[in-house]
Amino acid sequence: MSLFAAAAEPAFVVPTLLLDISFLALLVVVAFAIVRMRSLFGIVMLQGVYSLVSAAWFVSLDAVDVAFTEAAVGAGVSTVLMLSAMLLADRKSTPVPMSRQFGALAVVVLAGAAMLYAVGDMSAYGDVNSPANAYVGMDYIAKTAEDIKIPNVVTAVLASYRGYDTFGETVVIFSAGLGVLLLLGLNGNSGRWVARPNGQVINDRSAPSAGLAQDLRSDEQRAEAET
Repeated sequence: MSLFAAAAEPAFVVPTLLLDISFLALLVVVAFAIVRMRSLFGIVMLQGVYSLVSAAWFVSLDAVDVAFTEAAVGAGVSTVLMLSAMLLADRKSTPVPMSRQFGALAVVVLAGAAMLYAVGDMSAYGDVNSPANAYVGMDYIAKTAEDIKIPNVVTAVLASYRGYDTFGETVVIFSAGLGVLLLLGLNGNSGRWVARPNGQVINDRSAPSAGLAQDLRSDEQRAEAET
């Protein structure tokens, strides 16, 4: 409904609408390519492309702050962490039997139907009377120049009015990234620890990181493992 309402606006809105539709179509194509691909490297790269296209779409929708976050976290940090995780995994994903895909398909269909049902209640694109442009949002626009002394309302909201919230989000993202790095062992000691419960080595010596590990087994343990 909001797309048709936007199409009824002056002619300068039409190119923006076509650009938004193009971004959405490209996102759908990339999503299908990710689902069908088996190469983990290709999947990670396409996820970065998906995040970059999403960021460009957010810029088109005048949500520059969201676009910046998506580009930095989605295309930047997430891609680096995924590529790092590939060092500890196979290069290709194992095909999933069709019988195990119906549950995921049902969840996707139900979630998509719920989102499409909610689209009818959305305000028209650029509506000045929409909830996003009313209530407290109008107070931010009216008082930013006087309270914060900077012209950018988005920056004032993120860095001042809701500064504690932004700080909390930054701490959460940093903590999550640090936790993943520690789990992956990217501190230079990846693969150097050998699990030896009850004197038996259970590390998979064929893992990519196993080449960095120091083999602390005795000659008897090596001979037992080879047999």
